[in-house]
Amino acid sequence: MGDDRRGEEGSVAHLREKMKPGLYQALERIAAVIDERRGGDPEKSYVARLTSKGEDAVLKKIGEEATETVLAAKGGDRLQLVRETADLWFHCMIVLAQHGLGPSDVLAELHRREGISGIDEKAARRRTVPRKE
Repeated sequence: MGDDRRGEEGSVAHLREKMKPGLYQALERIAAVIDERRGGDPEKSYVARLTSKGEDAVLKKIGEEATETVLAAKGGDRLQLVRETADLWFHCMIVLAQHGLGPSDVLAELHRREGISGIDEKAARRRTVPRKE
């Protein structure tokens, strides 16, 4: 997961040096718990229960959490917005784990994009992604 470029700019090792102490480790601890619980007892673990229903159930939950995040932002309640965003991030971490990915992969991509205009970055993606016809 993302550790294939140790020491290189944009690598996980480089990110660890730049991030506020503890944030990266907290995300990795949460990812480890998700990995551990995915194969657990659905009667005892929310993650196991959700993932046992298949990827569509996880994706539906992400959609629900994204909607709740939008509604919290529209409502102007800052604490609710933070709480809903945490729920959204957590559920995104579950789907990442289902695909063999984790926080380090997302952080490496965000780091890659740092300093690049959003307009330029999106245009570059259009040039490299094959069109669906």
